Amino acid sequence: MNNRRPLLFGAAIAATAVLALTGCAGGGNDAGGDGGQAGGGGDAGADYGLVNEGTLTACSDIPYPPFEFEGGDNGTGYTGFDIELLAAIAEKLDLEIAVQDVNFDALQSGTVLLTGDCDLGASAMTITEERKANIDFSDPYYDSLQSLLVRVDSGIESIDDLDGKNVGVQQGTTGEAYAQENAPGANLLQLPSDGELWPAIQAGQIEAILQDQPVNLEHEKADDAYKIVETYETDEQYGFAFAKGEKDALREAVNDALAELRDSGEYQEIYDTYFTAE
Repeated sequence: MNNRRPLLFGAAIAATAVLALTGCAGGGNDAGGDGGQAGGGGDAGADYGLVNEGTLTACSDIPYPPFEFEGGDNGTGYTGFDIELLAAIAEKLDLEIAVQDVNFDALQSGTVLLTGDCDLGASAMTITEERKANIDFSDPYYDSLQSLLVRVDSGIESIDDLDGKNVGVQQGTTGEAYAQENAPGANLLQLPSDGELWPAIQAGQIEAILQDQPVNLEHEKADDAYKIVETYETDEQYGFAFAKGEKDALREAVNDALAELRDSGEYQEIYDTYFTAE
């Protein structure tokens, strides 16, 4: 989302846009819209430099289930692990929450954060040293793995079988980077989001998808014609993203709220909803 690219574990916030994070990983659309508002509001967040007073606005590449997708009842029009975690954070800060759907590449590069379109990015984004050059990250909220999804009858059993195969990855993600480094003989098709990757493998345009494990797991659950054949330990962690050097007070408040949610057990409840509970 995705990072949403080349790859598990997750968390929340509020003000006029929501996630995401995630690597990334996601299905970001340049024509992403305002997802609505929910939560506290009033004069809350006056010291955070919010895009819209009283609202925590998050930018996210949607869809990227189970981290971000349409639906839910939080008032934004979107739900998922990142979104609900951020909504809980926003409530802690006495803020409303809003979510904007944006392209992941523009988010992970820091572009939409610097232009002031949103207060933070929540999009299943992996924390990397390269991204830290342009983005400030919250404390980690999720530990991630990369994975390889294929059709059960593909004959592909591991990353070593990808030579000459068409493999889909999300552009700008840690998944893409992992594939470039570890499957040099594959023909990589770089697409904007999981919203394009999943239809591509169903249509036979690609023979595998290499991306974050939770996202591929959703596809495996949805259609038993597909399976994850390998997962990859990449020591990745997701964080919420902030414009470099411009949102220190907000970032610290988000970190404090995240710690409170962990201590209270609310974080675990949100996590179990998307990753543990059946």
